[in-house]
Amino acid sequence: MHTQLNLGLCRTCEIFGASGLVLDSLHHLSDKHFQSLSVSSELWLPLLEVKPAELADFLQLKKSEGYCIVGVEQTANSQNLQDFRFPERTLLLLGNEREGIPANLLQMLDVCVEIPQQGIIRSLNVHVSAALLIWEYTRQHLVTRSNKVDSQSS
Repeated sequence: MHTQLNLGLCRTCEIFGASGLVLDSLHHLSDKHFQSLSVSSELWLPLLEVKPAELADFLQLKKSEGYCIVGVEQTANSQNLQDFRFPERTLLLLGNEREGIPANLLQMLDVCVEIPQQGIIRSLNVHVSAALLIWEYTRQHLVTRSNKVDSQSS
């Protein structure tokens, strides 16, 4: 994950209640630009360092723990974000700004999700894409939780 992506994503994850954020290096935390954009969200969000060379093993471990590995990528088999139902245990894998998700990791995904687009330019900034998927996950599970609470209190 590039530093630029880390800058706002930590804050987005904390705001929407993500259970954690995996970074390629915890050294990003000492970057002044990171600190100014994260607005101390790193204090409230569990952060985990996974080096790029260890990422495939980490994803395999998460799969064995029952996580659905979801990638944001435009592929022939991508599901439209509007139609996708996020499992409770979801791990969102983000690619690089230009290259996307590396081929060796793409094959580990359970699902590829793409964001419907109208314009000529066919890609969004990675942080924007991540924020949209995190919000959609949150929206789906907040609705589920609030419906459970409503039915229990009736």
